[in-house]
Amino acid sequence: MERNEKAKKLRIYVSNTDAYRNEPLYQVLVRTARELGMAGTTIYKGVMGYGTSSDLLPLDSWANAEKVPVTIEIIDSQAAVQDFMATVAPILQEQPKGCLVTMQDVDILYIKHGQNRD
Repeated sequence: MERNEKAKKLRIYVSNTDAYRNEPLYQVLVRTARELGMAGTTIYKGVMGYGTSSDLLPLDSWANAEKVPVTIEIIDSQAAVQDFMATVAPILQEQPKGCLVTMQDVDILYIKHGQNRD
């Protein structure tokens, strides 16, 4: 991806307790993105949140809560995002408590490529 390029931002909202085959779901999704050669992925751990399948805990219990929201964010070309979604859709469909996936257009304003450390 380069400066002034159009891209897509994919966001997947799950819980840190969601799993696929005994592995945290967010790790499965990030590993899959890397295996597909996507530009990059970031995981955001939430402090507080709720969704259609969970109750909002009182604020004082969040300090010790083990279940927190997690957002996986990926920015890449539309084709790459569509390939990723086609690959992970069956995994997301299996999630018993659900998840939310959004996609929006983004403009790349600045990008500095780093060196690969592999």
